Parts: sequence; C-alpha cells; structure tokens
Amino acid sequence: MEMIVPDARRSIEIEGFDHAGQPIPAASRKGPLVVTGGVYGLDPETGTLPDDVGEQVRLMFGQLQRILAKAGGGFDDVVRMTVYVKDPAARPFVNEQWLRIFPDAASRPARHTLTYEHLPANMLVQCDAIAMVTDHG
Repeated sequence: MEMIVPDARRSIEIEGFDHAGQPIPAASRKGPLVVTGGVYGLDPETGTLPDDVGEQVRLMFGQLQRILAKAGGGFDDVVRMTVYVKDPAARPFVNEQWLRIFPDAASRPARHTLTYEHLPANMLVQCDAIAMVTDHG
C-alpha cells in the first residue's frame, strides 16, 4: 500500500501515455497544486499519434482528463492552460473542444495559445495545465 504524505511531491503517471521514454511524469502534484508536463494527442489504445489535427486535439484533452483524474481532480480544477499549435489553423479545433469542456464563460481557466513550429514529428498540438485539486486524492 502506497503511503501518501500530503505535502510531499508525487509523480502522476497514466497507462498509455509517456514522454517518448524520457524520465518525465505526466504531471506532478504537491498539496493541491497539479502541474502537467506536455500533454499531446497520443491514442492510448494504439500508442500512435494520428495525423488529423482535430483528432489530436480531442485525444489531447482526453489524455489531460485522464491525468487530472489520476491526480484526484478534473477539468473543474484547471486554472490555467497553455496550448502549443504547430499551425495557427489548429485554433478552431482547440476552441471547439474548449467550449465543449468549459461551456460556462463565467468559469473557464485562463489560456494562452502559442504557435510553436518545433513540435516533434507529426505532433500538431500540445498543452500543459495547472490545476488546484482541493482533496488530497
């Protein structure tokens, strides 16, 4: 049985997601603060990254949801996100999922979207998030 010390930092890992073999967890939690690494649209069932930007965005948010759940939280706990797009044309796909996940304009996280042409291989979008999870899950 894993003993959780409330103020100790702990790595958050999920099945079907990694950073290409690098020693980097999906997220880190210390107290209520959860901070992800780069989250991208890796298909957890196939282990592949689809070429379609809309599908990558959908899977990216799905992976983020899984990471947050493993940390004891959910989308309601997110206070800030940064989204990196290889091409600004990806923004409408991000906005479509954003509005689906955060429909209440009075209760959305802050977000910054940046064009970043150096995403590896066929990766078209990536995000990171900061969340405050009030229980010590």
